Amino acid sequence: MPRMLDVSQDVRAEIGDDEADRLLVGDDTPGSYDCTSCRTPGDSDQERTSTVLFIGDETAVLAFAHATCIPSQVVKVAEDQLQGAVRSITGSEQKNTEGRMPEQAVLGITSGLVLIEDDVRPALVVEPTGPVARPGTDGSGGDEFLQLLLEQGFHPAPDLTALPAPLPGWSVLLAVGQLHAVLQPGSGGGNPVAWWQAHQPLQVTDGWRAAVNKSQTVLVFAASAGTIGQQPREDLLRDALEKAAVNGVLVAASMPLAGT
Repeated sequence: MPRMLDVSQDVRAEIGDDEADRLLVGDDTPGSYDCTSCRTPGDSDQERTSTVLFIGDETAVLAFAHATCIPSQVVKVAEDQLQGAVRSITGSEQKNTEGRMPEQAVLGITSGLVLIEDDVRPALVVEPTGPVARPGTDGSGGDEFLQLLLEQGFHPAPDLTALPAPLPGWSVLLAVGQLHAVLQPGSGGGNPVAWWQAHQPLQVTDGWRAAVNKSQTVLVFAASAGTIGQQPREDLLRDALEKAAVNGVLVAASMPLAGT
C-alpha cells in the first residue's frame, strides 16, 4: 500500500529516482517512526510524512518527520555530529534509514495567535529538537539553548500577561505571505543574517497574516526541547506556553516585521 510520504525534489536529487520511488510505494519506509522534529511517534500509513535527509561530508542519514512539523528537505550537518548520530541511531552496522538526530538539534518553528494585553498577537514559537550545545564545546555542559538566547538579548518570560521587550536588530522575514526567516544582526554591524531560515517557505494562516500586518510586530517565544511540542489548537499552544513560563523554560522577544 502506498504510504503518505513526501519526497522533495532536493531529497530525490540526493538519493536518486529509484530509491525515491521505492520509498513512495512503501519499500524501505518504516510504517511507524519517531518524528525527527518533535520526537513524537508518527505513522506514514496514517498521516502525511516528510523525508528528511541529513548529509555530512561522507555520510547521509534518511529520517522521517510529520509533514505538519517540517517539510521534506535536505539538512547539511557536520560529519562528526552525523557520525555520532548514526552510532546512536543504529547501535551497530544496521542500515541507517530511520531514527532521529539526537546530536544535531534542528530548530522547529510554530506560528500561532496569542492573546496578550486584550489583543490577538502574531507569535512564533521556537523549539529545538534536542539539547543545544554552546558552539565549540562537546555538549557536556548540558542544554545551553535558553542561555545562549539570553546572551543575545532575549528576556525570561515568567508569564504571558505583558508584551516581550523588543530585540534590537532582529526581525522576522515574511514574503508573499510566507515565513522565510528570523534575522539577527550581522557581525560587526553588517547586514542581517539568518538565525533561522526555512528550507521551504512556510505557510501562515490568514488570521496570522492579518494580525502581523496590523501590528508589524511578531512575538517570538523560545522554549527548551520537549517543552511545547506540536499543538493542534491555539488554546493548547497557549496552555503549553504558560506551563513553560511557570517552569522557567521560556524566553521571548518582540521583533519587527521585515517584508510583506
